[in-house]
Amino acid sequence: MLRLFVALDLPADVRGGLATWGARAAAADGTLRALAPQTLHVTLVFLGERPAWEVEGVRAALHEAAGTSPAPIALRLAGALWLSPRRPHVLTVGIGDDAGALARVHRRLIGGLGREIGWAGEERPLRPHVTVARVRQGLTPSRAGLPEAPQAAFHAPCATLYSSVLGPAGAAHEPLERIALPAA
Repeated sequence: MLRLFVALDLPADVRGGLATWGARAAAADGTLRALAPQTLHVTLVFLGERPAWEVEGVRAALHEAAGTSPAPIALRLAGALWLSPRRPHVLTVGIGDDAGALARVHRRLIGGLGREIGWAGEERPLRPHVTVARVRQGLTPSRAGLPEAPQAAFHAPCATLYSSVLGPAGAAHEPLERIALPAA
């Protein structure tokens, strides 16, 4: 079994800015643990524990969804966002998708996963974000006094199928397939 997810990777400068912001937020509020820069991404689909033999089908669905994107996926950082709002467990930065390109790739990916591996998908709509810090177990963040969230417009460079291995220091993400997206 493999713990799988599909994500959009971020340009290095955007990832670095988000990691710096997450570290500043964690320094200001000891209930938060900032995530390592290399783990920052925009999750499109979290598949959870899946049999290893399904990887080829997920790869095919990813190629179908991301490989057919005719134009760059233009995104923007859209401010701090606590998830879940009532009982926050992560601090994130929302992702704006004004042209709807990310939403279209997401829908194609869900459809492809259904055809390839019989995955039914999630009931809730895509809420694109980048998790930058996790709330330490059993604690409640203050939610006040956050540094101002970074602002940036960018194009997603690639979509990646990851295997995620949980460990004491957090999750390690191993790329299994990477699809370059059209550049601006």
